[in-house]
Amino acid sequence: MTQAPVTLVADIGGTNTRVGLAHGAALDRASIVRYRNSDYTAVEPILRAYLKEHPVPLAGACLAAAGPVLDGVAELTNLKWTMSEASISQATGARTVALLNDLQAPGHALASLAPNHLRAIIAVPDAGPKAARLVVNVGTGFNAVPVHVAASGRVVPASECGHVSLPVHSAEDLALQRFISERHGFSSVEDVLSGRGLEQVDHWAAGDGAAQRMAADIMAAILAGEDARAKRAAFQFVRVMGQVAGNLALTHLPFGGVYLTGGVARHFAPHLGRFGFVDAFRDKGRFTTFMAAFPVWSIEDDYAALQGCAVHLNDQI
Repeated sequence: MTQAPVTLVADIGGTNTRVGLAHGAALDRASIVRYRNSDYTAVEPILRAYLKEHPVPLAGACLAAAGPVLDGVAELTNLKWTMSEASISQATGARTVALLNDLQAPGHALASLAPNHLRAIIAVPDAGPKAARLVVNVGTGFNAVPVHVAASGRVVPASECGHVSLPVHSAEDLALQRFISERHGFSSVEDVLSGRGLEQVDHWAAGDGAAQRMAADIMAAILAGEDARAKRAAFQFVRVMGQVAGNLALTHLPFGGVYLTGGVARHFAPHLGRFGFVDAFRDKGRFTTFMAAFPVWSIEDDYAALQGCAVHLNDQI
């Protein structure tokens, strides 16, 4: 029996980097180590530190970076790091190197996710394995990518759609949009749908003169259920999440499902129903009934991006 090639996989976010090993398309979860980005000046020292503790010959390396990738070079959106396939090859010794946008990776993982790693938000039967899917990330930043199945395999185009203009559907939306624009000169989707975005929404919900709170404190207040400011922030945050996810669903027609991922999305997932996600997602005028065709899931697997890197790289080797 031919032994599966050993590869290195990494998920580089705005706050943390996770590194692990894979055997073929199978992620070795016991090998995963999390590193704080603030402790390093670039990703290459992280990879060298990991391989010093896990000295194995590599058949390849695949990294998912939270930023755009062009011609084998990735620049992180929320961290001043740049990396290239050449620098990754030099740091790891791997000849085959792939750099993915951070959401391309979980897109490649969708077909291999275990059922217990999915939480149903809108339970609708999907249209089968060949139907388009959509991955939507709400974490340190915001992004979304479609996933298509073609005769040649999966097609997961890169995207940076978190930086498009924030949609405005109501007086509350307009007030929030003006609040953000006054502070940043432009109001993007990511200015609301992200960790720092939740902090801004909560600050807006408090009114003038209030102190800004950290995202963790806001989530604790939301869960406690006794803070009117946090409750208002939660309803607005989830309504915008539903609106944006619905807009993206109409753009890409993911009859195979919309898959929410990212730390902020996972924290909100058990509470999306009570804060109005479904109504906001489907509120599309004469297309409201049509919107009922799209299932929505929350990806509960924190290592989906690493799994997707393993699957993608296994297809390349």
